Amino acid sequence: MKVSIKTGGTSFHGVTLLTTPQRLIDILGEPEYFVNDGSDKTNMDYSLETNDGTPFTIYDWKEYDSLKMESYYHFHIGGHNKNNCIKAVDELKKLGI
Repeated sequence: MKVSIKTGGTSFHGVTLLTTPQRLIDILGEPEYFVNDGSDKTNMDYSLETNDGTPFTIYDWKEYDSLKMESYYHFHIGGHNKNNCIKAVDELKKLGI
């Protein structure tokens, strides 16, 4: 899994991943965007690619509060279609997220 610059046009297709912000950081590193003050629709965003190059995003959505780093949240998975989002979640779970 690597950082992607090709995530334009991705969107939410009903696929989420239940995890903690700290778990994401521990496994994926620092997010592309991380302003954890609740002032925007997201506090943290990742733009990534699956092993076969499929772009996807991970982000919290409308928490409107600072994320507690050890609390669980349903992070949205953005992709070009639902199957790509499911593929991304499968790979994330294999990483231990």
